[in-house]
Amino acid sequence: MTRAGQPEANQPEAGQPEANQPEAGQPEANQPEAGQPEANQPEAGQPRAGQPGVPAAPHGLGLADPERENALLVGIIEAISAGPQLGPLASRAAQLIVDATATDVCFVHMLDDSGGALILTGATPPFDRQVGRIGLPLGEGISGWVATHRKPVVIASGKESDPRYRYFPELGGHDYTSMASVPMATRPGGLVGVLNVHTRDRREFSDRDVRLLTSIGSLVAGAMHQGRLHRQLAAREQAAERFADQVIAAQEAERGRLARDIHDGIMQRLVSVTYHLDAAAEAVAAASPFGAEQLTIARGLADLTLDEARAAVAGLRPPVLDDLGLADGLASLARSVAQLEVQVDAAECDLPEHTQTALYRIAQEALQNIVKHANATRAHIRMYGDAEHAVLWVTDNGRGFEHATVGGASGGRSGEISYGLRTMAERAELMGGRLEVTSRPGLGTTVTAIIPAGPAGPAGPVTAAAPGEAGDPPGQPG
Repeated sequence: MTRAGQPEANQPEAGQPEANQPEAGQPEANQPEAGQPEANQPEAGQPRAGQPGVPAAPHGLGLADPERENALLVGIIEAISAGPQLGPLASRAAQLIVDATATDVCFVHMLDDSGGALILTGATPPFDRQVGRIGLPLGEGISGWVATHRKPVVIASGKESDPRYRYFPELGGHDYTSMASVPMATRPGGLVGVLNVHTRDRREFSDRDVRLLTSIGSLVAGAMHQGRLHRQLAAREQAAERFADQVIAAQEAERGRLARDIHDGIMQRLVSVTYHLDAAAEAVAAASPFGAEQLTIARGLADLTLDEARAAVAGLRPPVLDDLGLADGLASLARSVAQLEVQVDAAECDLPEHTQTALYRIAQEALQNIVKHANATRAHIRMYGDAEHAVLWVTDNGRGFEHATVGGASGGRSGEISYGLRTMAERAELMGGRLEVTSRPGLGTTVTAIIPAGPAGPAGPVTAAAPGEAGDPPGQPG
């Protein structure tokens, strides 16, 4: 109930129009103004789609279907997650776009590293065979124009009459009527490439279609930008690894040349000097005892110099590697350590000279550490190689140690061990490999060197099964 003189609830006051009613002279809501066609209605004189004899209006890409859009996004995410390789990513994205948009072919052109040309990086069959073979300078062709101006281009028909168009027989341009070309760009990377779709039958691409394609292109562009950065980084790492390998090879070649020069020059002359000193000592022995004594001293100095020259040659390039090879060289090294019983199981591997030298030096340093610090009686050297890596183990049955003690030591026995391990680790890392040490007090030590068999590069994961428990070489009881 309302009070007398008050209007009922939800009723307008006198002189006011009812709610939801337009004022005088205004059209009703959702009604077009005079002379304007109704929403979604054709203008006067235009036939309605679906009437007899009138073909259906050409549809867009078909992405208005949420299920298709979701399937496309899920597919692109899966393609991105598969890895950073650009070719597979671009080709997979092209196929997903064709499947989701009901177009006939899709091309993904990517900006090259110089930024001056577009390279076909992905395409749907049968044009996937042309991936990597088609290049287009920026500014040429529809794709080049889109890349330069960063604006989409839509051509419903007659693209041959467009002055920007460039025909590629390999891509069958004459077989397709309509096309849409959009730039692929990402905020951190800028322009990445151009995405093109083509249809055999005439198709009108709406603004909404272009926006959807641009969004898809941006999504793919982010992944392709990351893939390009990954590829560039990998290429730089490989170049650095090749350079390091060349430097190491040049160093080893120079060390070998110096060793040969010392051996064939200085050492031979020193040997000749000793012969002459012996002959002179015999000649003056009776006439001048003092002279004979001085010649004997000179002979001793000559012998000392000759020993130092031999040590220098061995330090520059172990002669045993040239004479016997790595496997037999390790066996010879083991025999030279009289303080230990050393077992050697080494397969001959086809390795670069500098790799052989590094492995030999690591084994040599490991045996020296065992003799000096391990208080061991037995050691075991094992080596094998495959197409990717060479692996060397040196195991002893000595006292072992705690890693923390060695890492933090600055002097004394543990400091000397730490220095030896650092030397071995540096040799392995210089070759692109790594050194692993396994040790426990009372259970011995195992040193494992893993080095790439080819050019220097990061040593990947290797299942390096130790030849035996620390301090228990194979075939020998603990």
